[in-house]
Amino acid sequence: MQKFDLPRRLAAEALGTALLVATVVGSGIMAESLTKDVALALLGNTLPTGAILVVLITILGPISGAHFNPAVTLIFALKRDLMPRDAMLYTAVQIAGGIVGTLTAHAMFALPLLDMSMKARTGSAQWLAEGVAAFGLVATVLAGLRFERPSVPWLVGLYITAAYWFTSSTSFANPAVAIARSMTNTFSGIRPADLPGFIVAELCGAIAALMLMSWLLRPEGKAAPMSKEAQL
Repeated sequence: MQKFDLPRRLAAEALGTALLVATVVGSGIMAESLTKDVALALLGNTLPTGAILVVLITILGPISGAHFNPAVTLIFALKRDLMPRDAMLYTAVQIAGGIVGTLTAHAMFALPLLDMSMKARTGSAQWLAEGVAAFGLVATVLAGLRFERPSVPWLVGLYITAAYWFTSSTSFANPAVAIARSMTNTFSGIRPADLPGFIVAELCGAIAALMLMSWLLRPEGKAAPMSKEAQL
């Protein structure tokens, strides 16, 4: 497998996160403009998000690993698959890329480029939902890499599509995306004041998934060789 240098990996992370957020925010704006049915609007927001994840992970994964998510980057840093300096740079460009994605979505729909959200998303139920969403995402990534690496783009896309609907928070599961979504006062927004609870929950969920999956995915050690007496 080809290895790419750090500048190219950072560019892939920034580009991927920007396109992901542009899809999340843009599809939310489009859905809200086309229907007043909240369930239908959520569906219109969900399907493009799951679809773009399949595309982005497929085309950018071979370059950077296609994290697009500081929580995922943290997990790979804790696994020592990513150097701490690289992990910090990944996180910085993910956040910057996400903000660019929001600005781009606003520009495409002729909205003010920066419009801080007033949409309240807070409370223990939503924090739990974010923890569960991030837990499931990281578990999906780690198990997918272990057993079915070529299917990871589809596994992640399908998981996020499902998590939009079974979590009360609609599954942000990504601190960079949460920050970017705080800058849009549209369907997908979140108040800046609500970010800390979401981000802490996402990171806790991701770390919990790493702890469980590190145990769950560890195969049983090889059996000790039988003695000659036992073989008789």
